[in-house]
Amino acid sequence: MNFIWWIIWILFLVWLFVTPWGYHRTRDTSYDILRKRFASGEITKEEYEEKKAILEQDFKKHNYTT
Repeated sequence: MNFIWWIIWILFLVWLFVTPWGYHRTRDTSYDILRKRFASGEITKEEYEEKKAILEQDFKKHNYTT
């Protein structure tokens, strides 16, 4: 019985150190990046609208699904 507990602990520790905890985050889309740049004041409203229109055209052109 003691042997089984050692195996369980070893498997748990291996799982704990092998699992990539910080890498489950999804990547930002180009639209997310654009919104963040506008929100931070990095680009003007005109630039935001222009780039947003380009992204929307590209989205429709390639028929991406969400």
